Amino acid sequence: MAKDDMVDADLPSRDAAKEFYAKYEPKEALGRGISSIVRRCIEKETGQEFAVKIIDISGEKSDIYEADLTKRDTVREINILKMCNGHDNIIELHDSFETPTFIFLVFELCKQGELFDYLTQVVTLSEKRTRIIMKQLIEAVEFIHSKNIVHRDLKPENILLDDNLNVKVSDFGFATVLGEDDELTELCGTPGYLAPEVLAVSMYDNVPGYRMEVDMWACGVIMYTLLCGAPPFWHRKQMQMLRMIMQANYTFGSPEWDDVSQTAKDLISNLLVVNPKERLSAKQALESPFFKRELKPPKQFFPRRTFRALVICVRFFHRLKFFYYNPPPIPVETIKTNPYGVKNFRKLIDSCTFKMYGHWVKKGDNQNRAALFEHVQREDWRNQVSFDNS
Repeated sequence: MAKDDMVDADLPSRDAAKEFYAKYEPKEALGRGISSIVRRCIEKETGQEFAVKIIDISGEKSDIYEADLTKRDTVREINILKMCNGHDNIIELHDSFETPTFIFLVFELCKQGELFDYLTQVVTLSEKRTRIIMKQLIEAVEFIHSKNIVHRDLKPENILLDDNLNVKVSDFGFATVLGEDDELTELCGTPGYLAPEVLAVSMYDNVPGYRMEVDMWACGVIMYTLLCGAPPFWHRKQMQMLRMIMQANYTFGSPEWDDVSQTAKDLISNLLVVNPKERLSAKQALESPFFKRELKPPKQFFPRRTFRALVICVRFFHRLKFFYYNPPPIPVETIKTNPYGVKNFRKLIDSCTFKMYGHWVKKGDNQNRAALFEHVQREDWRNQVSFDNS
């Protein structure tokens, strides 16, 4: 892409950001927000690729108050990212520049994109892959909590994946540092991932604020979504969905959860707990049996017995290969009456549905993959949602 092509409405003037342009060369856009754009960029000295988030604080695309608020939030995010620098599963802030009209945040480039996009492609994740992702996510959460930082907006869209599909927690725009006795009362985050105490503090008077436990609730929602392919709390009516969250009203329905282990379900159940004091902390969650594997003592080696076992394994492999390429036919009656109950048919139906409608459709109100595409970040719902306190 030619340099002249890069000077457009999405890029500030070179005079206003000459320090950035002296060090980096911006390339194509990777994503856009209301007052920001993310571009791939190359560090001129090293040739290394990065992602730069260019945030407009000029007030041209919003009023002066919102621009000033964006600037203050961005400065807070920079300070928090510097506190988290060095953790393998938290996005690294490589550089930052501030001008009167723009702030440039240069991050490591995660070419695999968002966990949300990855989940959209594969529909559901295996327990093995879920174990890896959730362990890395909760380790990152444990790290930020050890520094008294609460993220407040954990969701698949804010979890990036590097070349090896390792987790990189990003977007600390709502993150804040808590004092020992501090409690938060702001209603911010994304609807389907909000903890009950966040909703309660905005609905009722004389209720305590919330603290870092809200991140663990979000981890439970994410883990449920990875294994099931749909969020635990969803309803076509927003008020009904909020009530489901307040009551932790979710199920491990069939057939999506039939093949999921009990240890995985137990971990989710211990994260999606209404009372934050009874919810697992990050440290406790990492001690879950879901992340543990039994280490068996080494067995004594018997050559003859080992050879015999090897022969049996080879025979079994050949038989398994035969049945794999020549599977038993599925009864026509089963296909007619319950095609969605057959795993291969279920994945085929889901895939075709997405290609046809542009979103996921599943039976029932309580479990609908379309909800993944309807979750929009909210900083303040007070003007959009009226709660029934009766």
